[in-house]
Amino acid sequence: MLRSRRFRSLRIIILLIALFLVAMNTWLSSVRIQSWQRPVWVVLYPINADGQADTQMYINALSAEHFDDINRFFAREAGRYQIGLNPVTEFHLAPPLDVQPPEIDIQAGLAERVFWSLSMRWWSWKHDNWQGPKPDVRVYLRYFSPRENQQLSHSLGLQKGMIGLVNGFASVDYMGTNNFVIAHELMHTFGASDKYSLETNEPIFPDGYADPQQKPLLPQTRAEVMAGRVKVSPGWLLIPKSLDDVIVGPLTASEIGWR
Repeated sequence: MLRSRRFRSLRIIILLIALFLVAMNTWLSSVRIQSWQRPVWVVLYPINADGQADTQMYINALSAEHFDDINRFFAREAGRYQIGLNPVTEFHLAPPLDVQPPEIDIQAGLAERVFWSLSMRWWSWKHDNWQGPKPDVRVYLRYFSPRENQQLSHSLGLQKGMIGLVNGFASVDYMGTNNFVIAHELMHTFGASDKYSLETNEPIFPDGYADPQQKPLLPQTRAEVMAGRVKVSPGWLLIPKSLDDVIVGPLTASEIGWR
C-alpha cells in the first residue's frame, strides 16, 4: 500500500514538472516572439482532410513560395508600426501528413476547449514530421476539395502551444483567402484577440474596422486582420480575397507587441 502511494505521488510530481516545463516554454516563446528581434519561424503542415484525389494533387503542387504574400503582409504592416525587422516571418513547408488532428465544436464549453488544447499539443508533438530546426509556430493546413460545396469548420489559433489549425479549399482560386486565414490564426498565436462578434461575424466597432474614422463609415473597403470581414453595408459582409486588402489595426498591434 505504501509503495503504491509513493508511486502515485511520484507520477503526480512528474506530471506537475512536465506541465510546468511546458508552461514555461510557452511563456518564453511568447515573450521572445513579442520582442520582434528575429523573424518568426513558421512551419506549415498540409493535410488532405477529405481524401479526394484533386485535394492531394493540390497539396503535391504546394511550395513555400505559395505563402509569400503572408510574408509581404507582415513586413508591410510591421513597417507601418516602425518594427525594424524584415522579414518578420519565414515560412517552411513540411511533408504532407496522413493523419487528422483532433477536432472541436465551435460551440464547445471551456472544459472541452481546455481538453482539446492539450490533445492538440500532444497530437502535434507525436506527429511532427518536420526535419529542420524547431519552429516557433506550427500551422496545420487541412485542405478540402472545392467540388464538395461544403462549409468549412472554424479555423483556430493557440497562443498556448503556438499552434494553428486552418481549414481551406484546395484550389488556386482560394489561395488568397486561405493565406488570409493563415495570417489571422498566426496573429492568435502571437497574442491577438478576435475583433468580431462570435454571434453575427460582424466586425466590432471601432477596433474591428480597418478605417473607423472614414466618413461615411460604410462601405469599408479593407478588413482588419482580426475582424475577418469587410463590412460593405448593414448585413453585407465580405471575406477578403487577398491580404492586399487587410491591415493590422492599432489594438491588434498593441496585443502582439508592435506598439
